[in-house]
Amino acid sequence: MPSPRHSATITGIILAGGRGRRLGGQDKGLLMLGRQPAVAWLLQALAPQTDALLINANRHLDRYRAFGFPVVEDDYADYAGPLAGLLAGLEYCQTEYLLSVPCDAPLPAPDYARRMLAALQQAGSRLCVAHDGERLQPVHLLLHRDLAPELRAALTNGQRKTRDWVLSLQPARADFSDHSEQFLNMNTPEEQARLEALLTASP
Repeated sequence: MPSPRHSATITGIILAGGRGRRLGGQDKGLLMLGRQPAVAWLLQALAPQTDALLINANRHLDRYRAFGFPVVEDDYADYAGPLAGLLAGLEYCQTEYLLSVPCDAPLPAPDYARRMLAALQQAGSRLCVAHDGERLQPVHLLLHRDLAPELRAALTNGQRKTRDWVLSLQPARADFSDHSEQFLNMNTPEEQARLEALLTASP
């Protein structure tokens, strides 16, 4: 199957706008994993798969801008969660689709974008969610940019649960059961150490 850029344009967004409460308030996108921070691993992994890249962040903005990509902030106060970051990306991007990854999951499949787009197009949907073989992963999404008004309305009406909003749209589902490491993230020091070992062991 051809690269996504031959059949659709995709912007990748790294969602780094959270509080990192389960890691003592640390900014997870900037935590070091071997030789570089988590966000840098993701930028490198997504660059060959997408036409543009964004970072969603709400603090340490200068440090994120130093990576050389646009940084978009939430339009909602008090850390409204991943939906607010997705909305910021949808309203900023100039491509047809937005592909999301959380900043603490630095092992996306090398064909992440292609597989998400294929599942979305096959289902004739405007949104695709990744599935790890056991459960949905509702922050790993491919969204059509025309979903922005609906997402803004949902947020304005108090919606904060990403899974609930995703399921309300009857999404396509992309199977990543053969690449479940894509969904490993770091909410504890032990998980951070595991990811660092996996990344630094790669060629």
